Amino acid sequence: MTATDRSLELVTTAAQAAADKLAHDIVAYDVSDVLSITDAFLLASAPNDRQVKSIVDEIEERLSKELGVKPVRREGDREARWVLLDYVDIVVHVQHSEERVFYALERLWKDCPELELPEDAKATRGKAAEHARQQEAEEATEPGGEWR
Repeated sequence: MTATDRSLELVTTAAQAAADKLAHDIVAYDVSDVLSITDAFLLASAPNDRQVKSIVDEIEERLSKELGVKPVRREGDREARWVLLDYVDIVVHVQHSEERVFYALERLWKDCPELELPEDAKATRGKAAEHARQQEAEEATEPGGEWR
């Protein structure tokens, strides 16, 4: 079994919304062959809690306005370190970059086919690593390595 056309439409819209809010490393997997509860997982990350929340809000708003769907479940709002939006057909995971590295969901789903995403979403690949390098460089140039 493969992801339905509706699931692909949801993934594409959610991925574009995440890219528009500057999410990092957006990727989607067709998990329909290994899970019966959903067709696809969309993963995205951001370097801080505020941006995680902003990405989640944009995905929710876009899917509601453009496709008329709302999540049946939303988890992780309070800390905004890992927010899960369950749309039944797809599940969206927006994680703080540190959680993304620690939990490495990509490892779990590496055998599942990757779904085609909009060009803006594909362009986000490697942004988390780039951001981390910039942050390290900024900290190294400051006296004592302290925050400004």
